[in-house]
This record gives sequence, structure tokens and C-alpha cells, in this order.
Amino acid sequence: MGHRFKGERTLMRIFIGESDKYDGKPLYEALLRCFREKGLAGVTVLRGIAGFGASSKVHTEKVLRLSLDLPLIIEVVETEAAIESVLPDLDRMIGGGLITLERARVIMYRPANVRPSQQELHRVEGLEPDASA
Repeated sequence: MGHRFKGERTLMRIFIGESDKYDGKPLYEALLRCFREKGLAGVTVLRGIAGFGASSKVHTEKVLRLSLDLPLIIEVVETEAAIESVLPDLDRMIGGGLITLERARVIMYRPANVRPSQQELHRVEGLEPDASA
């Protein structure tokens, strides 16, 4: 049986377009690399099938020409301090987009037979072991 932890973290969502670039490479790849180098717990990139932003221009997978710039959402769940530490990087990297920050109640599961490394210990720091699990 695994270990279960409960507590609060910050959920950051970054809304960008698939064609957005940073240093000539896809912005989402640059953000993934930045977050990994900063030691964030995890990142997920979601590709939307349709959407529009500040320009009100609709991007959809239905029109081949527009399907090259589908909406992307990058989600990160981390401590507030870790999120705050990457915001200056985002100011530098994101030319157009939207970032939302919100509190999230989290439930984290850990395998019972795996001992977290020193680098991973911060991921459960501040979370309470859930005895009911």
C-alpha cells in the first residue's frame, strides 16, 4: 500500500499558442526545460482543439492552416515559493499569453517501497500524511 499526503499547493496555468517561440524554439519546450532545470515537481502540457485569446482570432484544428497554432496550456502544481521563483523567467520568456495562479488542495500518492531522494523531499514538505489512506 502506498503513502498518501494532503495539503495545499499553488496551481499555475500558462496559456500560450503552439506557434509561440523563445530563442527560435517552441516556447513550451523552453518552459519545460526551464522548469526542469529549476527542479519543479512536474509539468504537463495540454494541447487544445480550439480557442481564442486577446486577439479574438479563433484557432482550431478544423482548418489546416490554423491548426499550426493551437492553444496550449502548461500546468504546474508546486509550492507558492517555487512558483514565485520562476515568475521572473516567465516575464522574460513569454511575449504574449496569460498566466493564472490559484490555490489547490492536493492529494499526493507515493509508493510505499520507494524512498524519495533529497531532491524530491521538498515535494511532500508541508503536506500532511493522510492516516486514512
